[in-house]
Amino acid sequence: MDDSVTGTALLLAAAPAGKSGFINATSVLPALAAVPPSILTGTTAGTVVELADPIDPQTVLTRIRAAATTPGPLTVFLVGQLHLDTKQHLVHFALARTTPATLRYSALPWHWLAGELKARRPGTTTVVADLIATPDTWQHIRKDGLTIGHGIRLYGRVAPQPPRRRVAEPDYLKAIATTWRSGSNPPLTELHEQAIAQAGAKDGAHDALHLAIDSTPLPAPAPPVRPAPSRLVQPPEPENPLPAILGAAQAGHHSEAAALASMWEGWALRTHGAGSEQAIHWLEIRADLARLAGEPARSCELWMSAADTRLARQQSPDDPAVVDAVDRAHHQWQELRDPQRALELGPALVALRGHVPGRRPGAIAAVQHRLDLLHG
Repeated sequence: MDDSVTGTALLLAAAPAGKSGFINATSVLPALAAVPPSILTGTTAGTVVELADPIDPQTVLTRIRAAATTPGPLTVFLVGQLHLDTKQHLVHFALARTTPATLRYSALPWHWLAGELKARRPGTTTVVADLIATPDTWQHIRKDGLTIGHGIRLYGRVAPQPPRRRVAEPDYLKAIATTWRSGSNPPLTELHEQAIAQAGAKDGAHDALHLAIDSTPLPAPAPPVRPAPSRLVQPPEPENPLPAILGAAQAGHHSEAAALASMWEGWALRTHGAGSEQAIHWLEIRADLARLAGEPARSCELWMSAADTRLARQQSPDDPAVVDAVDRAHHQWQELRDPQRALELGPALVALRGHVPGRRPGAIAAVQHRLDLLHG
C-alpha cells in the first residue's frame, strides 16, 4: 500500500433498461461501497467516485477524464455489457439508455476510455472489469482481444451473453468485494485467480475470457532538458524535433523516426491530454511517417484515428483538418495492394466518409465500389 499519495477509485456500473439489458450491473455497487476506500485504491487515503447507470456518454467521459487527471494511483471498476458498432466495428460500453439502434450515440466507445487512461503515467492505472458481451462482440473480442493501453494493469473477465434472456450477475467483482470485506487483501493477481474460480463455479461461465495483464513497463521517456549536440531529439521549446524526425525518415531510418514520434506523442498526451491538438498533431505525424515507410494500412488506420479524435472533440465534419485527415486515410486505403487488409479497413472508411464526405463528390461511392469489387 502506498503511504505517500491519495488514490482514486472510479466505480462505473451500467446496463440498458428493459430487454436490452442482460447483466445486473449495479447490484455489485453496495458490496464495493462497503469496502474501505484505501483498499479500493491501494493507498492510505482514497477517493471514491460512483457512477450508477449513467445515461450520457459525454458526461461519463467527463467524469473519467477528471479521474484520469488525478496525480495519484487510479483504479477503475467497470461492470456492464459490451456491444459492437456494426458500421465501424468498434466496441462500446452500454449505458442505461443504450439500444442497438442508438448504440453509437448512447454508449461509451471503448477507445474513449482507453484514450483517457493512455495519457496517465505508466504503472499508475488499474482496470478491474466484469463484463458481458453480445454474440458479435464476443466473437470480435475472441479474435482481436480487448486492450486498454500500455502500462495499464487490466484484470477481470468477459463472458458471452447468457442464453434465453437470463440476466447475469457480476459474480467476479462480487467475489473480490467479499474477500476485501472479510478483511483479507491479497495481491491483485492472487485475488483475480480466486475470484475467477469462485465466479466460474457459481455461474458456470467456464468459456469466459479471463483478463490478467500486469505489465509494468519502463516509464516513457520525458522530453530531454538539453541533449548533447549528437542527440537527434530536441526539447519541445524552443526547438522543433520535427525536421530531425522527418530527416531520419527520408534517410530510410523509418523505425527510428516512428519511435521518436511515438515518444513525442506520449509527451503530448501526458502534458496536454488525450484529444488535445498537440496529441493529434503527433498522431498525424505518425500517420505520415507510416506513408513514408510504405505502410499504407498503418497510415490509413492512423489517419482515421486522427479524424475520429477530431470529430470526438466536436470539430465540424467540414473542418479542413478533419476533411484532410479523411482524405489522406482514403488515399492510403486506395494504395493498399493487400485485398484482405483493404476489406478489413474498408467498412470503417465508409462509415467515416458518411460523416465526412469531403471536397470531391462521389468519394463514399468510390470506396463502396472498390469494396464491392474486392468482395466479388
